[in-house]
Amino acid sequence: MPQGRFLALTPRRGFTIIAILCFLSLLYLLACRPQSSRRQGRTPSLLTGPVNEEGYQAMLQEHTEKHQHYINSLAKQISQLKEALQERSQQLQKTLEKSAVAFPLELEELGGKSHADLEQFFQKQLSQAEVLSGAKLSSEYALVPFESFTLQRVYQLETGLTRFPVERPVRKDRRDELSETLDTALQILNAPQYKDSPQDRRAYSPRDFIEGIYRMEKDKGTLYDLIFRGNSSQDFRRLVFFRPFGPLMKVKNELVDTSNMIINIILPLAKSVDKFRHFMHNFREVCIRQDGRVHLTVVYFGTEQMDDVRKVLDSTARKMHYRNFTLIHLNEEFSRGRGLDVGARAWKWGNALLFFCDVDVRFSAEFLDSCRLNTEPGKRVFYPVVFSQYNPDIIYSQQTSIPPVEQQLVIRKDTGFWRDFGFGLTCQYRSDFINIGGFDLNMKGWGREDLYLYRKYLHSNLMVVRSPSRGLFHLWHEKHCADELAPETFKMCMESKAMNEASHSQMGKLFSQQEIENHKKQQKTKTKTK
Repeated sequence: MPQGRFLALTPRRGFTIIAILCFLSLLYLLACRPQSSRRQGRTPSLLTGPVNEEGYQAMLQEHTEKHQHYINSLAKQISQLKEALQERSQQLQKTLEKSAVAFPLELEELGGKSHADLEQFFQKQLSQAEVLSGAKLSSEYALVPFESFTLQRVYQLETGLTRFPVERPVRKDRRDELSETLDTALQILNAPQYKDSPQDRRAYSPRDFIEGIYRMEKDKGTLYDLIFRGNSSQDFRRLVFFRPFGPLMKVKNELVDTSNMIINIILPLAKSVDKFRHFMHNFREVCIRQDGRVHLTVVYFGTEQMDDVRKVLDSTARKMHYRNFTLIHLNEEFSRGRGLDVGARAWKWGNALLFFCDVDVRFSAEFLDSCRLNTEPGKRVFYPVVFSQYNPDIIYSQQTSIPPVEQQLVIRKDTGFWRDFGFGLTCQYRSDFINIGGFDLNMKGWGREDLYLYRKYLHSNLMVVRSPSRGLFHLWHEKHCADELAPETFKMCMESKAMNEASHSQMGKLFSQQEIENHKKQQKTKTKTK
């Protein structure tokens, strides 16, 4: 009986064991299926029904393709990481080379720290470019002018299609170039070995940067001249760099003390007493209150209104307790060149810095610093490019009133232009002016004596620094061209007169004003008809 019961239970136990084995197999298949199948919710074909040999081959091919795709993806990522690592290594190497160049690469050390061919190339570029000394030029067209810049703006003569006399925001490639030069200058200024003394522990920052000028000679390289504030209001740091299509090279690092640099402003004048009063208002504010190292020499032609001019000077002397004035009277026909020449030669107290000026000019204290820093006796003369104001009656014709002169001194393409063809405003030392021969005194009235003096300097060994000046403005005034001028000079005078009135777009509006009004009337008529 027990044996029969055992035999009866045997099939039942077999079925139970088989069921357990099937269940375990099912769990194994569920646990071991691919991750992609789990994510996508696909059920293996083993659970959906019987699978033949072709089905298994298809499944195997699918898994092989997925794994191959994964391998390729990993290989691509590894390749990208290798490229990124190589690029970062190159950048690090360049940074190390740059930091090594920023300090030790100086002109006197170049031979011992570079290859012979590189040294020869640098020396060739330096000898050909105007870096440490001037070069004789054939004409005014051969001079490469500088562009001036601050931390926020670049003041440019080549305005291109935009015709903007000032660039802001600065173009990225130009910004990167100037930023690199400025960073290198700050590294040098803050390096311990470049301090004047152990007590000089001042840390220079971009806020100490005042202004810089730069120019590129296409076949030689780029010259940078940077000015930083010194330890006092009359001390400045100048750093000169040259990039001869290679590493940035430090040419000069010097402390410039301007405390004893007296500027003698030479002002030729005839009548124009009202303009002279406005000029003296600017002189009192800038030259007396702010600067204090300026002498004014007025060369007056004729006798009419002579007493009025003297009264203006005497009034300024009493109110400001300032007597650094000289009044020279010439009872003859007005000649700007003659007046400047007489005023320059009248100075008898050493080698003063001369600023040839006009009564219609406004300048700032920053310009006076630029005048001092961009000139050097026997080496450099400064020919700033003045920003010339358009006719205020045209510029502000849409406003109810013309703003004060101080509010008109802004650099925009609709307010004025860089007078790059004018050479009358200049800073130069008296010794250089005497040695070069001064002005051609045969020129009378509105002549070309300024250009002739400019050409003399171009033909000499002095460096001519010419760049736009953000602190120098020429106020608009109506220009009269005398009938007795020579035809060529009269033509130049008329061209200058036309350019002084308004911008190209403003002149176009004036020329087309009647056509614009007629179009408005037509449009109004059509609107009423509809």
